[in-house]
Amino acid sequence: MTSCGLNCRLKAYIPPGILILINAALLIYASAVAGEAVEELNITGMYPGIVEIVGATLFTMGIVGLVFAILVIIGSALVYSGVPGKVKAGSILGLVFGILSIIIGGGFFIGLILALIGGVLGLLWKPRTPPAPTPAPTTATPQV
Repeated sequence: MTSCGLNCRLKAYIPPGILILINAALLIYASAVAGEAVEELNITGMYPGIVEIVGATLFTMGIVGLVFAILVIIGSALVYSGVPGKVKAGSILGLVFGILSIIIGGGFFIGLILALIGGVLGLLWKPRTPPAPTPAPTTATPQV
């Protein structure tokens, strides 16, 4: 069984941050377009202030998503460092904010799943220990 090295952890941990970032950017874009879409539906008379509420909600979710994405990417950088304490901290950071990203769509849910995988791989990672040196063979000398 081969162990998951540094590249394996990094490949499992960078895409979630990027997917969450893209998801958050789309929410921010949607907040700008929401006003126009709601006005096209002609429901502003029935629900005064709906344009502002929808736009503000989407914008807030987008900003929260950007923060989560940045924290997941910081967690992946900590995992990439290879220092055991930083790997654990980065794994926990990415795992927590990957799970919390579900409130904005979790990076199209693929990002959420990949964040879970990367976080668990980072938490289960053990640093390689060098093999113990073998003692040099000794030859017995006869005692006179």
